[in-house]
Amino acid sequence: MPLTEAQLLDHLASIGIAAETHRHPPVFTVEAAKAHRGELPGAHIKNLFLKDSRGGLWLIVADEDRAVDLKALRRVLGVPSLSFASAEALREALGVEPGSVTPFAAINDVAGRVTVVLDAALLAAPLVNAHPLTNTATTALSPADLLRFLDAAGHPPRVLPLPERPPAP
Repeated sequence: MPLTEAQLLDHLASIGIAAETHRHPPVFTVEAAKAHRGELPGAHIKNLFLKDSRGGLWLIVADEDRAVDLKALRRVLGVPSLSFASAEALREALGVEPGSVTPFAAINDVAGRVTVVLDAALLAAPLVNAHPLTNTATTALSPADLLRFLDAAGHPPRVLPLPERPPAP
């Protein structure tokens, strides 16, 4: 059974991670999140749940404004191709619904099927903001605590400078 938001927040506290959660209406896009969250400090993220042609699953965590170049990313990750995984694969692997994808969902991947990749730029932020398994809230924690959480969840992330698409001419 996937964890609930309350169970996740209890887990964070139990491993000594200080986090602050802010409520807002449900958001399904970066644009909607920007409109509803107000002026929360720190980096705000977007999460790409991808699959490769070998069956690998990837959770790419990037700054919300980074235009990730998926063709270049596949070369960085050493996989032949990348595409967006289905909502069904998301539910099965991470136990969350579309719109609620988050690095916190790694805790639900007890089979260890998903590789988490963090954009290196996020580690320079004072705080990282992510959904706490639901898109009706945003939880802020330090980048060091996000790394600690992922390690404790059995998903130490690959931290990489993610390739960015060049701007359109």
